[in-house]
Amino acid sequence: MSIILNIETATKNCSVALAKEGNTIACKEIAEQNFSHAEKLHVFIEELLGENNLKFSDLNAIAVSQGPGSYTGLRIGVSSAKGFCYAMNIPLIAIDTLQLLAKQIQIEDGIIIPMIDARRMEVFSAFYDKNHHQIRATQAEIIDENSYQEISEKIHLVGDGTEKFKNTLTHEKFVFHSNVTFPSAKEMSELSFEKYKKSDFVDVAYFEPYYLKDFVLTK
Repeated sequence: MSIILNIETATKNCSVALAKEGNTIACKEIAEQNFSHAEKLHVFIEELLGENNLKFSDLNAIAVSQGPGSYTGLRIGVSSAKGFCYAMNIPLIAIDTLQLLAKQIQIEDGIIIPMIDARRMEVFSAFYDKNHHQIRATQAEIIDENSYQEISEKIHLVGDGTEKFKNTLTHEKFVFHSNVTFPSAKEMSELSFEKYKKSDFVDVAYFEPYYLKDFVLTK
């Protein structure tokens, strides 16, 4: 029986989930305007383990959302995951953040474009098919009224980065799923279990988040 702790801190959502054999058994998360990851993450982890009568020694692996996303959020999540893995000598699994967004909807046709807000008119985005397989690499891109003109099929948009484009992407092919705002650790359970079974791990010592853009200090 594999027990994996899943950690997602790439956006404003601080999210932690426990999974057994790829099924989420418990989750704690909170999305606040002011990032509270540093205060909430370790509290959530301890509460989840205690409420499910588990100890750190019961964990077989830890999975972390690798980005792209918030520089600070990713640093907190990845640093914590690496620290736990090193201390307990268990493997670390990295999961793509945009895939977690895409997995929150089911579609019959078209493509899914998850978007994470990267400030101003820029987003982190990628393309996924109806089976949630990535079909275009992750990019940091500026969106305007001419974006995605080459795509004729239906485009399903998810994530906090989509809200600012409702008055820009007005063609009928665009479908906004406004109920899907942030990635969640709940969506990591199946993905992390599949990687665990294949021993698809990252190096605890050298793994770094996928920032995609350099950190820029702002007031």
